[in-house]
Amino acid sequence: MKSLYFYTLALLISCSSLLAQSGRQKKAEQLFNSFSYTKAIEKYEKLIEKDFNKNYAQRQIGNAYMMLRQPEKAVTYYREAVKGENIPPVYYYYYAQALRGTKEYKASRKWMKKFKKTNQNDSRVSEFFEKQDITSAIFNKQEKYTLSSLDINTEFSDYGATMIDSSIVFVSTRDPGVSILRKYAWNNQPFLDMYIADKNGNVSKIKGDVNSIYHEGTATFNKAKNRMYFTRNNYLNNKKIKDKKGTVNLKIFTATLVNNEWKNIQETGVNSDQYSSGHPSLNNDGTKLYFTSNRPGGLGGSDIYVADVSQNGALSNPTNLGSIVNTEGDEMFPFIHSEGTLFFSSDGHVGLGMLDVFATVKNDDSQIINTINLGKPLNSNKDDFAYYLDEKGFSGYISSNREGGMGDDDIYTFNRIPPFKVKGQIFDDANGLPLEGAKVSLMDRNGNEIAYFITKKDGYYEEYIDRDAQFSIQGSKEKYTSVTKTFNTFNQENKEAVTVNLDINIVLKPIEDIIILADLDIIYFDLNQHYIRKDAAYELNKIVSLMRKYPGMVIRLESHTDSRAKDHYNLNLSERRAKATNDYIVKNGINQNRIIAYEGFGETRLVNHCSNGVKCSEDEHQLNRRTEFVIIKMK
Repeated sequence: MKSLYFYTLALLISCSSLLAQSGRQKKAEQLFNSFSYTKAIEKYEKLIEKDFNKNYAQRQIGNAYMMLRQPEKAVTYYREAVKGENIPPVYYYYYAQALRGTKEYKASRKWMKKFKKTNQNDSRVSEFFEKQDITSAIFNKQEKYTLSSLDINTEFSDYGATMIDSSIVFVSTRDPGVSILRKYAWNNQPFLDMYIADKNGNVSKIKGDVNSIYHEGTATFNKAKNRMYFTRNNYLNNKKIKDKKGTVNLKIFTATLVNNEWKNIQETGVNSDQYSSGHPSLNNDGTKLYFTSNRPGGLGGSDIYVADVSQNGALSNPTNLGSIVNTEGDEMFPFIHSEGTLFFSSDGHVGLGMLDVFATVKNDDSQIINTINLGKPLNSNKDDFAYYLDEKGFSGYISSNREGGMGDDDIYTFNRIPPFKVKGQIFDDANGLPLEGAKVSLMDRNGNEIAYFITKKDGYYEEYIDRDAQFSIQGSKEKYTSVTKTFNTFNQENKEAVTVNLDINIVLKPIEDIIILADLDIIYFDLNQHYIRKDAAYELNKIVSLMRKYPGMVIRLESHTDSRAKDHYNLNLSERRAKATNDYIVKNGINQNRIIAYEGFGETRLVNHCSNGVKCSEDEHQLNRRTEFVIIKMK
């Protein structure tokens, strides 16, 4: 009887423990489904300690950390979870995504391959393998943006910057007032409110009735800046509405500007109590509104939709943008630029890590045919979202929780480095008119032809070229003397310009005879020296030979130095080099009057970036220690 008592007692304790763990799991599920991820993690950890439904708890903790955008923690739990038997195959994909978020790309590829082998009908798999080299492609791509953090960032979440006149409108959880008593269970921060920062950096809450006791999100404004579309929790007229699962979804509302305050809050027609709609973005003429929604009928997660906007601001039934933009993952934070390009963030398209920013590509019929990852530094291995671009297309804002920020999400300003263009005209020296039918050859530093143009009646040419490089450009035409000019694009930043233009006009002189000139190279000098080296003598002998052959040939000599000395010393050294070059040619039988000038320019015409204080190799400095030959006349 005694043994039966102990057996019964043990059974009761076991059942009691089982019930306790079951209750704990039920509570964990409740917290997870209500977006209280930090609290849900605590409950799931207790289940793991008790070895109760351990594999499931590990998967849920991994999911929770991914929702909190902490892939470095999610990886730990997914790594253990994928060892379990009968694990849902989608967790191979989740694990691969988390590994990308921690820059473990080789391991990420391994688990994506394993996911593919499960024959899941998921477009993310095919896209990953179609673009399997996208990571290296992005890393190796030349950076086209400069990025810096805004001073308005705090230790809290700040994101979603957009411009209205000269001010920045954004959302933040920074409010230390009423909201500090009401924290959002998702991330234990105050609720989001909408703020405005003037051009001097002064920050205040946006005026009017937009902000409530719950979340307000990103906003967009019409061209007249008197109507706003914005995101808010399903809360209006002091009434909070939940869906069937008990979730307070997001909705898009409008507000109008009355006496410098945003009033008349109205709900738009794309909303529902049963799903979320948010992140609105108006096109330039205010006729279309792009937004994010997880409504039924989408491709999965949240998708991007577009609705027509009537003159009174009402919205039509929305249209899903389709599978080129949307995936089984999350697409969100659309931004439609004034030029019609749609930007958005996604964790379903292949990128650098978590949410990346993408741009759409349209064909001639304005149909979206492709998406492009904007690459580094705009994207990182963490979340990058809420992209905004100014009308000129060269500066804007992006939000990110990348490493090195002030707090949770931060707002960064970026400037796109404008393209560099060389342009000019070819003129006839005889009459000063533009020269039709001239050939303009653009060459790299090694003399390889990059592009060429045949001029029309206006004699005009233009071409986009690389920055921080050395070029030469040659104008030529039958019965004219060819002219070659060297130039470079070092140290010529202009972030405010739409395009940086370098104007190079060329004047061609008619010649009596058609002469094919020898291939004349620049001559170089040793450091702090002006004597003629053997390699320089070889080139000078070619000059002498050519001038003997063509007695009407007249030249000018221009000598230069590198930057490693004082300016006045370099000027004197270049003049000595010019004289040494002149003397060599004259000594070898060429009349002095055929060299109209020999001039030193010191370090004022460097051919590369090796200016004062810049660390350069000896070979790079050597390029600046030179004499160049300018043909003035050829008969």
